[in-house]
Amino acid sequence: MTNLTDYLKQERNAAWREELRKSKKNKERTTIERIKMPEADPGERSRSYVEVNSGLTHEQAVGEASRCIDCANPTCISGCPVEINIPKFIKNIECGEFLKAAHTLKETNTLPAVCGRVCPQEKQCEASCFYTLKLKKDPVAIGYLERFAADYEQKSGNVSIPAVAESNGIKIGVIGSGPAGLAFAGDMAKFGYKVVVFEALHEIGGVLKYGIPEFRLPNNVVDVEIDSLKKMGVEFETNFIVGKTATIDDLREEGFKGFFTGSGAGLPRFMNIPGENLVGILSSNEYLTRVNLMGAATTGTDTPVMKGKKVAVVGGGNTAMDSVRTALRLGADKATIIYRRSEEEMPARVEEIKHAKEEGVEFLNLHNPVEYIGTEDGKVKQVRLQKMELGEPDESGRRRPQPIEGSEYIIDADTVVVSVGVSPNPLIPQSLPDLKVTSWGTIEVDPDTFQSSVPDIFAGGDIVRGGATVILAMGDGRKAAASMHNYLTSKANS
Repeated sequence: MTNLTDYLKQERNAAWREELRKSKKNKERTTIERIKMPEADPGERSRSYVEVNSGLTHEQAVGEASRCIDCANPTCISGCPVEINIPKFIKNIECGEFLKAAHTLKETNTLPAVCGRVCPQEKQCEASCFYTLKLKKDPVAIGYLERFAADYEQKSGNVSIPAVAESNGIKIGVIGSGPAGLAFAGDMAKFGYKVVVFEALHEIGGVLKYGIPEFRLPNNVVDVEIDSLKKMGVEFETNFIVGKTATIDDLREEGFKGFFTGSGAGLPRFMNIPGENLVGILSSNEYLTRVNLMGAATTGTDTPVMKGKKVAVVGGGNTAMDSVRTALRLGADKATIIYRRSEEEMPARVEEIKHAKEEGVEFLNLHNPVEYIGTEDGKVKQVRLQKMELGEPDESGRRRPQPIEGSEYIIDADTVVVSVGVSPNPLIPQSLPDLKVTSWGTIEVDPDTFQSSVPDIFAGGDIVRGGATVILAMGDGRKAAASMHNYLTSKANS
């Protein structure tokens, strides 16, 4: 009887909250100011791995959710690569139905707590918000609300596991456990397939673990999302390099009927300038992987990393920001970004640039390294810089940086982290001669189905795009899963 009473009380409260929500007029909603995300103090966080963004309180989340005017044509959904039903989950938050909001997110998003932290919402769903498009105001903080709902569910201990279809007994292999592979695996599990994810490293998560520092994305948040996939029946094999540990043909002989390659773009690029082989110059991939995945910051580790006092990071993307902010946390006295364009052209998120500045990072925009200068024993000690100016737009649409003659000068640096882009992982293409690749080394796929030139192999994420965001990779994974399901179903029925 008590349970029935509680149920009826809950239903009455839900109905009351829904009526209250409906009573609020749009004019009133549009006068509410966008919430500001609470943050850890810059002085404290720059020397620790505490998460920078603290998350919203219940009251803040409900208040921000009440800004949503529930558009008849919710353009925010079309701006989301995984097509979350954004108005629905936000309405659930406004009504205090936080677990329902999380459940709505999981209908299409395998990693909501991750996406709420690292996705560039300002360029995607929030850029398509009514407030942005029509009112020219700050959009609803969709990313903050996504994080809130996902975090609430994780902390509640009542994590919902998406329903999966009855097993069809068909084995599918996923190469790489990054965001593309995880999104693909989740959707294929929902369709009823037996999914095995092969990860080359000793930790599951791909770039979510090795590339993004814990002050932006805590590992325990990723682990909870992965645990949900395990409970859906997805299996994971670590320290397994497809193409080395076993080939695709070996796996076919073991009964695998389809493969998704989400092996990423982990091959670092350098600038090929004098002095690049000096000790103390390393790629951002190596730098962040050593620190994030291998405990390089710990005393006595087998894989130590340079802990320079004057660290220069070359590049202007999110990975560059992660690297320079990591340098501060490793004890650098001075951490500098060197970027050949202006701040307006920086591909990094505005929030990441803001946080870096607050933490004391120096920005040398419109500068480019032309030489590294070393000590007698071969260690980097200085960087020769050349000032740049912006010319006409290049193929990317950004104004091309051009050197200013006679503007070179030297700065001190005992560690240099190069973050000027990555190339696709070449292992899978090298092991499959019939697999077509582009001149950039990316796998060629049908842009609609993500099917490669080898019919049972689909691909998505950075191995196709050459470098993209977490959410775009996840969108590829979801589309590839739907396409592979159609392909295998049609094949079985033919």
